[in-house]
Amino acid sequence: MTAAHRRAAVLGHPVAHSLSPVLHRAAYAALGLDTWAYDAVDVTEDQLPGFLNRLDASWAGLSLTMPLKQTVIPLLDHVEPLAQVVGAVNTVLVQGSGPARMLTGANTDVHGLVAALGEAGISGGLRSAGVVGAGATAASTLAALAQLGCPTPRVYVRSQARAGALLRAAHRMGVEPRLCRLDDAAGEIGRLDAVVSTLPAHAADPLAAALPAHVGGALLDVCYDPRPTALSASWAARGGRVVGGERMLLHQAAEQVRLMTGRSGPLDAMDAALDAALAPTTA
Repeated sequence: MTAAHRRAAVLGHPVAHSLSPVLHRAAYAALGLDTWAYDAVDVTEDQLPGFLNRLDASWAGLSLTMPLKQTVIPLLDHVEPLAQVVGAVNTVLVQGSGPARMLTGANTDVHGLVAALGEAGISGGLRSAGVVGAGATAASTLAALAQLGCPTPRVYVRSQARAGALLRAAHRMGVEPRLCRLDDAAGEIGRLDAVVSTLPAHAADPLAAALPAHVGGALLDVCYDPRPTALSASWAARGGRVVGGERMLLHQAAEQVRLMTGRSGPLDAMDAALDAALAPTTA
């Protein structure tokens, strides 16, 4: 690969399902970046240090998915403040090579969450909110909700004993979530202004079936497979506003494109590519 070419990739394990290549390649095409390439590379936590050490000057940046968002932090030269307090890096920017190379960690998930909620009419002055789940995405969600005006959301968890990392992140952010039982979520979240489910595929299906007859707020389900999820479909059927997790994916990827290329992510082109990739196929 010549010096005129630039490289980027999404790393994770597993990573074959990632739609990041679809989004970034569409952006490069729309921006006329014909010498840029973007791939998906399966990298485990154990393999990550070696992969980072092999990066050369052709690399512009990396997107990270699970389980690498926390593992990467001590391997970086610099971590931007937002990523530091959230405790999760989903973007690595590569500058230089050899002994002078610098790896900088950033978090674009918060940007993606704020922008996606904006599509559901949540743009500030948020009074009440709920988060379902307590994983890495939940920490980014706390930061997003605080930016939108709600630093005291309810967080619904199956086990409060497993919420330690989330609470430590909340303390670093200066937010004060209230831990609640996941079993109580169905009876409460319909009264909140905004709800973000960070549960994996189908984990929220029992919650979907138990929702009350009417819900009044907006729901962002970060899971987008199936599309719509059972929770999203149930929420919409009960009168609530819904934004799919693919919108978060779109907006966080556009911000990654901006950080890696120095040019604004072309949302329309990326959105069209994403919609085509998620369109149901027929035999």
